[in-house]
Amino acid sequence: MGSAVRIRERRLRIRRRDEVPRGQARMNPKAMEYLGIRDRVEIVVGGKKRLVFRVLGLDSVPENEVWCNADELREQGIADNTIAAVRAPLATTGVRA
Repeated sequence: MGSAVRIRERRLRIRRRDEVPRGQARMNPKAMEYLGIRDRVEIVVGGKKRLVFRVLGLDSVPENEVWCNADELREQGIADNTIAAVRAPLATTGVRA
């Protein structure tokens, strides 16, 4: 029997930030370590909208938040303070960022 792969994800608050470049996200390094995120993050809103961003660790970001570009989230119809499932990408295909 092979070992089961455990997918780690958490529901975190998505915040709009103008200082974050398009295609990128900012997360707390502790949250990135816990979720097994290295260079890309997948954000799933309501089980329907799925976005993938390049991610950088930033200590000033609260552990329960992910900061993304305000204009990009607005175009995708995602409001500020939205709760979404955040995890390392399941597959490398379909990467938007």
